[in-house]
Amino acid sequence: MSDLPPKLPMPGTVYLVGAGPGDPGLLTLRGAECLSRADIVLYDGLVNPLLLRHTHARAERTCRAEGPQGRVIQQEEINQRLVEAALSGKTVVRLKGGDPFIFGRGSEEAAALAAAGIPFEVVPGITAATAAAVYTGISLTHRDHASAVAFITGHEDPTKQSSLDYRALAAFPGTLVFYMGLHRLPTIVQSLADAGKPTSTPVCVVSRATQPRQRTVTGTLAEIAGLAKAADLHAPSLVIIGECVRVREQAHWFEDRPLFGQSIGIARPADQATEIGLRAVELGALPVFLPTIEIAPPDDWQDVDAVLPRLGEFDWIVFSSVNGVEGLLGRLWQTGRDVRALAAARLAVIGPGTAQALEKFALRADLVPPEFRAEALAEVLRPHVAGKRVLWARASRGRDVLSTALVAAGARVEELVVYQNRDVHELPAAALHELEAGQLDWIALSSPSIARNLARLVTDAARHHIGTRTRLVSISPVTTAAAKEVGLPIAVEATEYTWNGLFAAMIAAVHS
Repeated sequence: MSDLPPKLPMPGTVYLVGAGPGDPGLLTLRGAECLSRADIVLYDGLVNPLLLRHTHARAERTCRAEGPQGRVIQQEEINQRLVEAALSGKTVVRLKGGDPFIFGRGSEEAAALAAAGIPFEVVPGITAATAAAVYTGISLTHRDHASAVAFITGHEDPTKQSSLDYRALAAFPGTLVFYMGLHRLPTIVQSLADAGKPTSTPVCVVSRATQPRQRTVTGTLAEIAGLAKAADLHAPSLVIIGECVRVREQAHWFEDRPLFGQSIGIARPADQATEIGLRAVELGALPVFLPTIEIAPPDDWQDVDAVLPRLGEFDWIVFSSVNGVEGLLGRLWQTGRDVRALAAARLAVIGPGTAQALEKFALRADLVPPEFRAEALAEVLRPHVAGKRVLWARASRGRDVLSTALVAAGARVEELVVYQNRDVHELPAAALHELEAGQLDWIALSSPSIARNLARLVTDAARHHIGTRTRLVSISPVTTAAAKEVGLPIAVEATEYTWNGLFAAMIAAVHS
C-alpha cells in the first residue's frame, strides 16, 4: 500500500469579469461565455442579478454595504473565497460592477490569486464613467468642448495621504469624472474652486447610472452640492465636471423610455420571469420578481408516457399555455421521440406566446383565437371538433372552461396533466421589503391563480400600499375578477391579453 498522500485536484481558473454598471445588456460576450462555464459565481452587490441568466452555477452575493441583500463581506474574505474555490478544482467567475481594474479592487483579487498560484483571466467591463455619460447624453470628449478626460476617485484609502493635486485638476483641459464622489461632493467642488476652477463650470451628478432609477442633477460648480443634496441622490454615483455637460440636453435618450423609472412587480414563476424582466428593462422599468407560483414537472410521468405513443390518434392537440407546450413536447423528446409523432394532429393554442413556444419545436399553430383566453379558444375550436378526438395538455389545476365547452360541442376530450402549478409559501425577502416600503409602482397579474396567491402572500404592511402607491394591472377580465374576489383593486386592465398588453396598459396609464 502506498504512503503517498491523495492527489489533489488541479486548481480551477478564476475569471475576474466586469459586469458593467447596471444595465444587464452591457455585459460583454466574453463575460457571458465565462458565466456559461462557471461552477461558482461570486457577484458584487451592485451587479444586476439578471446577469445570472447566463449561468447555471451556484451564485453567492458579496455585499460591501449594509442592506437587505445580506451581511457585509470584507475584501480579504472575498479573496480567500476565490482561492479556496479554485483550489477545489472549480471554475470561478468573480462578477464585478463596472470594470474590474477601474476603482474596482480587481487588481487586489488578481494579486491574491497570483500569490496562491491560481490561474486567472481578467475580462474588461464597461466602466461606470463611460456608461453614465452615454446614458445621460454627455460626451466625455467632444471636439468643441473637451480633448481629454480624467477618471478620479472620490473615495481614497483613508489610511494614506491624498495624492490628488487639485491645482492640476483645476487646470486640466478636459472633462473630470469623479467616481464615488457623492458623499464628498462639497469638498471636491470647493477644492476645485479654491484651486482656480471657474465656479460657472457646468457639473452633472448621476446616481444609479444605466438603471431605471437613474437620476441626474445638473448645475454649476458653485451650486451643484446644494442641488444634489436637495435631490437626495443615492450611491452609486458619479460626478462629471466640464463644458461637455452642456451637450446633455441635445443627446439624452435613456430617460425618455416609455416606462422609465417605474418599478414593476413581475409575479411570474421565478424560472420564467427573466425574459419578461428584460423586456421591462428595455422599456426603462425596474423589474422586481414576485413569484407567487412555481412550475414543476409531474411527480410521476407515467400518465404522460402512456399517451405519447398514442399522439397520432388525436385530431387536435390543444395548448393553453407555454408550459403545456414545453411539458408535452419536452417529454416527447426526452423519451426518444420527436414531433413526427404529431403528424396527424392539428394544433390549437391560446395565444401568440404559446404559438412561439411551438415554433421552438419547428411546429406552427393551426389555430390561434383573436382573444387570448380559454373562452375564445373554445369558441374558435367549436366548429372543428364535433366527433373529433381532442387532447388538452394542461396544468395540474385551473379552470375547466375549455374542456366543458369542447365536450358540449361534441368533442371527445382527453385531459393530460403535463406540469404542476404549485403555490409558493413566501415572497422573496428583498422584493417584499420593497413592497412594504412602498417602492413598487406596479404589480402585473398575468393569471387568476397569481392574483389569488398574491393576496395570500402579501403582509399587512405591503397591502397598505396596494391600490395607492402600488397599482395593480391585470392581463384579462377573468384575472380582474379573481383579484377583486380576494380584495385586490385593479387600476388598469390590458386590452390585449398578453405581457405586451400588460406593458402597453402601464405605458398608457403612466402617460395619460
